[in-house]
Amino acid sequence: MNENELSLAIIGIALELHKNVGPGLLESTYENALAYDLREAGFKVRQQVAMPFHYKEVRLDVGYRLDLIIENKIVLEIKSIETLAPVHYSQLLT
Repeated sequence: MNENELSLAIIGIALELHKNVGPGLLESTYENALAYDLREAGFKVRQQVAMPFHYKEVRLDVGYRLDLIIENKIVLEIKSIETLAPVHYSQLLT
């Protein structure tokens, strides 16, 4: 399955989850429920994967965590907010 097909499958599963439970829950709730549904669909899912920050050729372990990695191809950052702020976009670029 290529990244586009995988993305489409993930989006479908995420929309079904949102349809079933609705808005307003904690990010950790959505993360765990989505990870469960993805695994039930047969995908390999890793949660809260440590990600180092590289600065001037030095690896710094500063506590960054990737919410979900699916099939070692797609990184998901779970948000449970009304509106994305600029800081949310910068998390994706780090």
